[in-house]
Amino acid sequence: MSVNYTEQQVEHMIEEYTNKPTRETVENLAEDLDKSIKSIIGKLSREGVYKKTVYKTKTGEDPETKKEIVENLAEKLEIDYQTVAGLEKSPKTALKILRSAIDECLG
Repeated sequence: MSVNYTEQQVEHMIEEYTNKPTRETVENLAEDLDKSIKSIIGKLSREGVYKKTVYKTKTGEDPETKKEIVENLAEKLEIDYQTVAGLEKSPKTALKILRSAIDECLG
């Protein structure tokens, strides 16, 4: 079995990524070590240091689909989701406002 990384390379990767755990660091390591980005991510994952990037919305919230919001509304109102599934066509902002209003009413 061939050795893809030397001990020194692994130590360097871990140090660099631990100091700045970003996609940019992974890209720089791939370029520096003449490896693919997937290879670098794989090695960092096996070493237990890689942190998957979690997508956030522009407002810094976790992403949420309109379907999830409508399902949540149905649950709060204790009604069958299928009876309000058409709300998914509404603007997401309107659905969030509706959910906030329901939360206030339900306490």
